[in-house]
Amino acid sequence: MATGERVRAGAVPPLADGFTARPETASALESALAPGTVVALVPGQAASGEPGDWTAASGKTQLAASAAEWLWHSGQLDLLVWAAATSRAAVLSGYAEAAVAMARADPAGDAETIAGRFMAWLAETSRPWLVVLDDLSDAADLDGLWPAGQAGRVLITARDRAAIPRERRAQVLPVGPFSAREALSYLMGRLIADPDQRLGAIDLVQALDCEPLALTHASGMITSSVLSCRDYRDYFLRRREQMAQGAGGQPPAAAVTWTFSAEHADRLSPRAAQALLALAALLDGNGIPASVLTTPATLRYLAGAQATDRELAQGALLALERVGLVATGSASTLTVRVNPMVQAAVRAAAPPEMLDRAARAAADALVEVWPEEERGAWSAQALRSCAVSLQQAAGDLLWVNGGHPVLLRAGQSLDRAHLAEPAVAYWQELSTVSSRVLGPDHAETLAARQRLAQAYLAAGRPTEAISWFRWALADQTRTLGADHPASIAARLSLGRALVAANQLTDAITVLGTAADEYERVYGGDHPDTLAAREELAAANYAADQFVAAAQLYRRTLADRERTYGAEDPGTIATRRKLADAYLAGNQLKNALSEYKRVLADQERVFGPDHLDTIAARAALGAAYHSAGRMASALQLYEQACGGYERVRGPDHPDTLEARANLALAYYAVGRLTEGLAVLRDTAALCERTLPPGDPLTLAVQESLANIAGG
Repeated sequence: MATGERVRAGAVPPLADGFTARPETASALESALAPGTVVALVPGQAASGEPGDWTAASGKTQLAASAAEWLWHSGQLDLLVWAAATSRAAVLSGYAEAAVAMARADPAGDAETIAGRFMAWLAETSRPWLVVLDDLSDAADLDGLWPAGQAGRVLITARDRAAIPRERRAQVLPVGPFSAREALSYLMGRLIADPDQRLGAIDLVQALDCEPLALTHASGMITSSVLSCRDYRDYFLRRREQMAQGAGGQPPAAAVTWTFSAEHADRLSPRAAQALLALAALLDGNGIPASVLTTPATLRYLAGAQATDRELAQGALLALERVGLVATGSASTLTVRVNPMVQAAVRAAAPPEMLDRAARAAADALVEVWPEEERGAWSAQALRSCAVSLQQAAGDLLWVNGGHPVLLRAGQSLDRAHLAEPAVAYWQELSTVSSRVLGPDHAETLAARQRLAQAYLAAGRPTEAISWFRWALADQTRTLGADHPASIAARLSLGRALVAANQLTDAITVLGTAADEYERVYGGDHPDTLAAREELAAANYAADQFVAAAQLYRRTLADRERTYGAEDPGTIATRRKLADAYLAGNQLKNALSEYKRVLADQERVFGPDHLDTIAARAALGAAYHSAGRMASALQLYEQACGGYERVRGPDHPDTLEARANLALAYYAVGRLTEGLAVLRDTAALCERTLPPGDPLTLAVQESLANIAGG
């Protein structure tokens, strides 16, 4: 984050119409939220933790949004991060978005690593920041992810105070009902179009026990009807008495008011409003992408089998918003929020056949809007959260006639977003359910186990991955046959896991078998055969068997040149790997020859300023350095530095690494003053632009200490 630049990450929910800052019941928030503090907003009375516990609906998120916006607009923050805390994946996604916005981190990087660097920056920076973690449900989701720093503030909302660990020393602020004055002020602020509707407002506030959610429902219905506060109170008291007789106790006010709102929404948008509400009740109420509610699948569901247009869904959504059952964001956020207590009540009250149709429509709608390309860990988080909520609500319904495609899409999204540990947990659960519902030998169960193994590997847990890959390979071979593409691919994956676990002897054996099988089934020139042979070569390289690695790379290079041509990007990449193997095996003449050819091909095909061309120039310089031909090495190092600075910028890690290599080369040829100056400048740039503890920074600092000390 450049000096003076202010950054926001995550969508802060907009404040509701008639919002009140609650000067009597939440006045402590402003003073509590000082730099270096952790503040938690929790229900005003002990919550049961059950989904239908109406005491948790006290307006915590609105207060958090108000505080965040006030601090931002008053200029007290340089960084504002709003992140859903409903799962570990959601928190990691929020941190990744902040890191990319703040420090231009690589959005394709590992989410845990990005989050770790982001938290390190929070701990070290002197620039003021605020991180809001909304709707924390399980403290375990924040293991290793608690933000801290003297310059920062942390604000948490939770439906249950048990989610806030005591060791975090958070200042817990209970948020209960409005005071009578606040409730009346809120209600009167909503009823401005027709003053006559305010008649009986004081009595209505008392009847609703000053519950924020109940007042939202009541004011929404009154403003969209001809009712007065007195009329609404009369209806409310009668309905509450009826519900009390059936339930054996008086229900909370919001448990009554939502029913009036649902009925009135149905009058405003007959049939469609209640159907849309049932669908929204199955998704993540903290943020449903508005596009999900207007897809063809949703429209078909709202209109039955008849064709329709978006106006039906938009009208139903507007009706639900008018009566206070949903809140829509601004044009920039395009999300719909539904209170989780309302969602639970809708699911309990809706006919099972409606919920079944809604679940199928919601699953289809999620698939329809899910983008094939995701920009980073955060970009599809709302869709992933909605998919998880739908799975929890729909249960085995999504497994009728096989798993619904949304189940696969959600897991693939976790994989693509490099959310490794959440992906492991997801595929574990999916494979367990698939085995129970479809059977342990079903193709979808086998595929889920294969993806679980891949997730373990991506999470840096190769030993566990190996066990699952062996299981998957045995299953695939038994059910599909040894020559089936899925069986061969499973063997290749097992070989990768063995390499990751540094079990290189076994890896070479397994990868050699996989490469032979690919060649026997597909032929020597098939892309899968060539790729498998290169993986075998890489395993030999890792095992320091450089002669064997070079032999495999030479054979693959010849096949690629014959099949795809010398200027194909894959051919050039293989030649680069062959050069690396020659260099590692101390075959310097052969290495220099291949590196020169790589650079010439790269310049001719991609141009001098392509990143791969610049990297090839740096690699040739390193090869000259190893051969002791320092004049050529320095020239190439300088050219690589200039190229990276021109293309990447002066403070990009690639540029900094190239500068560090140039400095060491200067030192090697006796240009000590020049080398020391470049290294000091590089160290300063690393410390200023890279996250604390970055490996490149540590390496440059170590080199500087060695040179300066010598």
